[in-house]
Amino acid sequence: MNAAVNPAAPGHLPSFITQPGGADYLMVVVAIILVGAVLGVGLLFLRLHTLPERMAHKAHKLQFEIVAVLGLLALFTHIHLFWVAGLLLALIDLPDFSGTFSRMAGSLEKIAGIRPNQGGQAAELATAGPREEAPAAPDGATRPVTSSEETNHA
Repeated sequence: MNAAVNPAAPGHLPSFITQPGGADYLMVVVAIILVGAVLGVGLLFLRLHTLPERMAHKAHKLQFEIVAVLGLLALFTHIHLFWVAGLLLALIDLPDFSGTFSRMAGSLEKIAGIRPNQGGQAAELATAGPREEAPAAPDGATRPVTSSEETNHA
């Protein structure tokens, strides 16, 4: 093999042009930069994609699970509307209806004279007193009667 330079080539060749059979350093550097750029853009995409979920988690939102599911749907279906909906849910504060309803239930239990956190049936049975057997009906069947049933019927 002849290592002589082609007569049509200029007198001075750039350093990235290698001899036949030599290592191509420019290609190796470009390949490393390309792999780094692809990984960097992928990480940036995933970081941006999980932005609504991180926002909802940081603010301890009630709708965190919904935002997370919308983020996964957007990731796997490539429908960007799911991501936008998740971002809007992460930014909006939904009112806490459970706290309001539990306070209302507690007030109603207090007004009704039921012990708190006892549920209606358990409190009703506790205040009803012992059960008594009613006299037998003409067909021979009996049913239990509570003292509150007797006083409630007027």
